[in-house]
Amino acid sequence: MRRFEFVEGSSSKFWEPELKGNTFIVTYGRIGTAGQRREKAFADEAGARKEYEKKVAEKLREGYREVTEGGAAEAAPAPPPAPKKAELPRRVPAATPTPESLKAAAEALAALRARLGWRSWEVTSRARRAKRALRALGGVDPAAHAELAGTFTALMERVVAPKGDGRLPLRHALALLGELDVAAFTRAAEVWLAAPDAVPAATAVARQASALGQPELALRMGMLLAERPGRTGAPSEEGWSKRWTRLRPHVEEQLASSGGSLATWAQSVEASKDAHLAGRLASLGA
Repeated sequence: MRRFEFVEGSSSKFWEPELKGNTFIVTYGRIGTAGQRREKAFADEAGARKEYEKKVAEKLREGYREVTEGGAAEAAPAPPPAPKKAELPRRVPAATPTPESLKAAAEALAALRARLGWRSWEVTSRARRAKRALRALGGVDPAAHAELAGTFTALMERVVAPKGDGRLPLRHALALLGELDVAAFTRAAEVWLAAPDAVPAATAVARQASALGQPELALRMGMLLAERPGRTGAPSEEGWSKRWTRLRPHVEEQLASSGGSLATWAQSVEASKDAHLAGRLASLGA
């Protein structure tokens, strides 16, 4: 006969189920006593067995453990596995860099660097060409390719260059970083935070990387916050909202894992005198 026991606090109980034909029998009571016996007859043996299995499952859920002599102890059913976290979609289509595509990207980055300080539309045009060239590499880390490393690092440093020295607008820097491995963003954020001449928007993006605790989410949030719907080549307000709707659950889940919230995080990001950014942050935390 199988025997189950529940010992916790002041409770010390046993429960023994038994089947005899179409009769389900249980003996139960305090451990150390003979207990009480109850019988319940069913129309057939199948009905009795169904009741037997149902009651055993109930006792296991209540915390009883099987201590049947000569048998292995049966633990309560394991809790269901935690739901798998949804994965972020790839930012960049998979591709294999070739010597030709690496050369094209290096040339596009060099051309952008050479145009810094020129008229804004010329910088924007070069930045778009560099973005397309980097996209063809499939998300590489520029530090791993000698053709790209030096020029790309120099461009990220120009985000926080002294005024009048040909800065690279943050929105262009983030657009380039969005085509690369997230390690490039992590290094750029360190450069921006260490700059002697702080650029409020760049500093805010770098700090949010630390606050979120996940560089990939910080990069995507930075890209969203730096975008200005209505600018030439920028997404529409509707397009922006759709992208935020897809990203929001991931951001909220990450913040909740450390006891934070979206509203609190949005309030912590320094918008400085950027009215558009301040309004965007207020809407994120709403």
